[in-house]
Amino acid sequence: MILVATKPKKHVDYKEVRYSSARWALLRELREKTMRIMTALEDFRLRTLVHGSIARGDVNKKSDIDVFIAEPQSSFLVETVLERARVPVSARLLVQATPNYAMKAYIEVDAKASVSFPLMRMRRVEREFYKFGGEVKLNQLKAGSRVVGVDKRLMLIEPTEKGHVESSIIGCEEGAARRLGVAAETVLDRVHALLKRNKVGRTGVFIKKELASDETFEMALKKLVDENPAVRRRMK
Repeated sequence: MILVATKPKKHVDYKEVRYSSARWALLRELREKTMRIMTALEDFRLRTLVHGSIARGDVNKKSDIDVFIAEPQSSFLVETVLERARVPVSARLLVQATPNYAMKAYIEVDAKASVSFPLMRMRRVEREFYKFGGEVKLNQLKAGSRVVGVDKRLMLIEPTEKGHVESSIIGCEEGAARRLGVAAETVLDRVHALLKRNKVGRTGVFIKKELASDETFEMALKKLVDENPAVRRRMK
């Protein structure tokens, strides 16, 4: 989801991690739940991905399921699809991380799973955030694929047959960008943000608003655009 519980490592480190049978079982369980959500959306041609530890494979008991639709969508369509698939919804939130980032819709399925999508076009660095952390599509999940990505400790996670190897990307940002297939700007942006968060603590997001039961994402966004000049500028 949106919370960060771990801190970046400031030193160069390299370690091989072997997964226990319990960890492999947890990964299967979380991926099966993820596939059910993604399949419901994909059946209506909503192209999805899942990012983070579910994509990399380095899950633990605190791992969240973050299903993402990369293109702006009608919230009515997304919510209708979830309702028809009997995917429960516990909360709906508008979230904008910073004034320069796109406003996103978050539909919380439960405390550990969510579906999100942008309500405006994202910049390249925003879109590559998901690839930075590791992202896979539904067909890759079904094939059991795991991908390279960076966790919240700023450790590069590279899957192996028995688990993964991890190494710090601090001081190796350009090499990490090449390994991840993203712009160096994206890696530097994430390193800066996470190291700052580690130093000063989590400062919260720019906007986080829970919607009323009779309110649509588009209605709530329009109200914010009318009231908030920063949101209005980002819409242009």
